[in-house]
Amino acid sequence: MTQAATPGYMALSHGAGILDLAARGRIRVTGEDRARLLHAMTTNHVQQLKPGEGLYAFFLNAQGRIQADAYVLCFEDHFLLDTEPETRQLVLEHLDKYIIADDVTLEDVTSDTFCIGLEGPNSMAILASPGEAFSHVALGDNVVAAISATGAPGLRVYGPLAGFTQTVQSFEAAGAAPASADDAEHVRVRHFKPRFGQDINDSTLPQESQQMFALHFRKGCYLGQEIVERVRSRGHVNKQLMGFRLDGSAAPVPGTQLFAGGKEAGEVTSSTVCPEGRVYGLAYVRVPYNKPGSTVGIDGRPAELFPPAGSG
Repeated sequence: MTQAATPGYMALSHGAGILDLAARGRIRVTGEDRARLLHAMTTNHVQQLKPGEGLYAFFLNAQGRIQADAYVLCFEDHFLLDTEPETRQLVLEHLDKYIIADDVTLEDVTSDTFCIGLEGPNSMAILASPGEAFSHVALGDNVVAAISATGAPGLRVYGPLAGFTQTVQSFEAAGAAPASADDAEHVRVRHFKPRFGQDINDSTLPQESQQMFALHFRKGCYLGQEIVERVRSRGHVNKQLMGFRLDGSAAPVPGTQLFAGGKEAGEVTSSTVCPEGRVYGLAYVRVPYNKPGSTVGIDGRPAELFPPAGSG
């Protein structure tokens, strides 16, 4: 059923919305060997980061399957890992397992800090972007990073917990409006932006996710690299994450099968009916049906396929 647009949805879509991302994990990594450890444990090139820069990366197991994702922000004396709420503890334990003689300290600062998303087309008029994706700058006691949770233009603000209310009030005074998790989910799916734990899970190979900006192919060895390289040398995977759009007022539930040419062609991972009256979603689509612009069947309805955010 088509839902009326909430003020939060309108803010994220046409103005500036405020998202409380307090539940996301925040892990501070210090010590002389911090860059070496994170470099060896993630799919991206941590060692080339300079203060003020950041990146998006996967943590893999030895079989090359994605166990978690994280935004990695580089500071003068530490890294900050920003993780999904469900993987905070997993990432802590995963890294701690591989700290043997390394000078590395992991500190969970989630409960001592806040994390706010300011997202929507007007967000940059309220708070200037620090620059390229994942870059970040200090703003008083806070840090502003170029990270979006929804795929809309967006920024992420971190700071001491005591500054949360004042930061929110400053955004509201500048014209931003609070948005709910449901509002953010509508916008995220409409932008075909995948989320770990929903569209990417611990059985997913990196290339299946199409989030190629999380991978660096010349960085040297890391956990799971052998499988990633094997997939690259083979030149393809058997399925890939794609966005889809279809008409109607009912969203297919996760696990709904896709069909093409009378054959099973994949399954839905996320979907939503947006207030504009269209159904948007993400699904794994088998090769060779995973072509942008092609049509598959979902719940007896034709659905057009699109590349997911991050695939470019």
